[in-house]
Amino acid sequence: NVFLVPCALTIFCAVAFLPFITPLSGAAMGLVSAVLGQLGDLVESLLKRDAGIKDSAELIPGHGGILDRVDSLLFSVPVLYYWFRFMVL
Repeated sequence: NVFLVPCALTIFCAVAFLPFITPLSGAAMGLVSAVLGQLGDLVESLLKRDAGIKDSAELIPGHGGILDRVDSLLFSVPVLYYWFRFMVL
């Protein structure tokens, strides 16, 4: 039940809001965003390690800073934006 509800909601949202995306294109975008999310996290961690800091800010104590909350978006959002802009729409 914990797994079925999010899957059903995802399918509903995909059909309702993104009817122009084929299942193959959706799977490819999911794979690309997953890989780029990990890459963004690794690059951000490398930058922090090179700078010799553990937390990039004190705004969210104990979470590595605000950059740790959005590091996976650093690479995936621009690529997915251009994917939608030039390949889907």
